[in-house]
Amino acid sequence: MFDIGFVEILLCAVIALLILGPERLPTAARAAGRWVGGAKRMVSQFNSELDRQLKADELREELRKAGDVSLEDVQKTVRDALAEAEKQEHIIKSGKPSSKQGNDAPPGPPSEKSSDNRS
Repeated sequence: MFDIGFVEILLCAVIALLILGPERLPTAARAAGRWVGGAKRMVSQFNSELDRQLKADELREELRKAGDVSLEDVQKTVRDALAEAEKQEHIIKSGKPSSKQGNDAPPGPPSEKSSDNRS
């Protein structure tokens, strides 16, 4: 911004007093104060609106990122489930149990040879 010191303000006041005179100077000072106050309010409103918009944009971006992450998680889960289903389908079609299922299978009925050995 520009720098206005005390000397410059005093010089403007003296010039205003000489031009306007003592009768109109208070009215002009009030009008100038209203204009300055209005300008400050306008700048303040602009800044607050800009801050609100920036915060809203940040929130939208965070929501979009969270949605993307959530979508990726769901897609991964669906892909994993689909791969498992395809694996099970392949096992069923081939008729061969996988090595994991072979170990987990319950024992079958005893064979006749083992029955003969007991007698």
